[in-house]
Amino acid sequence: MTPEQLRAFCLDFDAAVEEFPFGPRTSVFKVGGRMFALGALDARPLTVNLKCEPENAVRLRAEHPDAVVPGYHMNKRHWNTVTVSGLPAALVRELIEDSYDLVVAGLPRAERPRRDRP
Repeated sequence: MTPEQLRAFCLDFDAAVEEFPFGPRTSVFKVGGRMFALGALDARPLTVNLKCEPENAVRLRAEHPDAVVPGYHMNKRHWNTVTVSGLPAALVRELIEDSYDLVVAGLPRAERPRRDRP
């Protein structure tokens, strides 16, 4: 997955926006004002911080120790830093989608975007 593909995938979710609160190099993808993905898209290797259920986070770190680590500068219980090139693109997309879904589930019902993804 390229940085452009990562950006396009994140922005394809309903009500998703890209912001730069930490400077022009760090993309922050949000829904309902809350972050679901964060990364420097020009970094090599390309990494992205993603929200994750705590049990899943531990499992993913054990299964993919070279590609999934506790979230850098994040709550290590709920966030993972994923090295994109270390995982199949389909799994990266699944982890991004799970992160988005977790954030949407935490929004007040009236603020949740309608879900059109297949």
